[in-house]
Amino acid sequence: MRPDPDPLHRWFDPDQAEATRQWLSQPRNHFLTQEDRAYPPLLREIADAPEFLFVKGDPALLAKPMVAIVGSRHATRQGCMDAESFAEALSTSGITVVSGLATGIDAAAHRGALKGPGGTVAVIATGADRVYPASNRELAREIASCGALVSEFPLGTAAQKWHFPKRNRIISGLSSGCVVVEATLTSGSIITAQLALEQGREVFAIPGSIHSPFSKGCHRLIREGAKLVETARDILEELHFPLSPVAAGDVSPAVPEDTIPRDPRDLLFRELLHSPLTLDQLCLRTGLTAGQVSLMLTSLELEGEVSSLPGGRYQRLDFRRR
Repeated sequence: MRPDPDPLHRWFDPDQAEATRQWLSQPRNHFLTQEDRAYPPLLREIADAPEFLFVKGDPALLAKPMVAIVGSRHATRQGCMDAESFAEALSTSGITVVSGLATGIDAAAHRGALKGPGGTVAVIATGADRVYPASNRELAREIASCGALVSEFPLGTAAQKWHFPKRNRIISGLSSGCVVVEATLTSGSIITAQLALEQGREVFAIPGSIHSPFSKGCHRLIREGAKLVETARDILEELHFPLSPVAAGDVSPAVPEDTIPRDPRDLLFRELLHSPLTLDQLCLRTGLTAGQVSLMLTSLELEGEVSSLPGGRYQRLDFRRR
């Protein structure tokens, strides 16, 4: 069957169809239906595949091997570091990273993927002519230039709460596997992982501290059969994707500058939130010198904010007050 030369009238009223035509006249804007060859093949396989997609960017990315990376909007600094480094390693191996353009883990995954040739796809819960959240406007512009923004919602559609679960099925449906970096038990990322399982995709989870609420969702997924991963290599090998030198080695993740609190004391407290750490671990995670960390720890011990433990570890006291 030949593609409909003007399919817009099938779904939109005359005003919406005309607005869409004007949008399509701009460079790198595309409208794909299931009849189009450029429609992503993996997504077409799911039971509730969207009838059409708005794509801002390069639609050719949608036919490439893809892996989703999702997680908490209120991620820890370590979680953002992990998401960015995993995404960079996957992208360097030629894998396109899919996420949802949210703050936290999603944004970090997009940033990491943009560093490699695999690129990134952001599935959004608004019309393709909008950006949500507004704080990710510059990131969205970069993704549209070097990757692709994808939406099933008509132009002009604002973000609504019920849009996000619908968006999540597309994130998992585009991907061969879904990696959850950090998630609480009620996180939308858990919904994405469950959708991935229903769609026959592989689910991976990165373990974390037993004291962190952001690890609870990942640990639950692992107990229920998700594959525990510690490096991007674990994902690539499980999915039988090619392995790049970056993914094959132990690469220290870059620290996203926008996740670092300005006050060094706040930074130290944040790292001690979920589990005791040694001075060396605190230096590594905060980027501060041993002298700076040692001086602050001494001061905080005298103030009764931090306690030293056997093995050279330090524990934050009564953190619930902060």
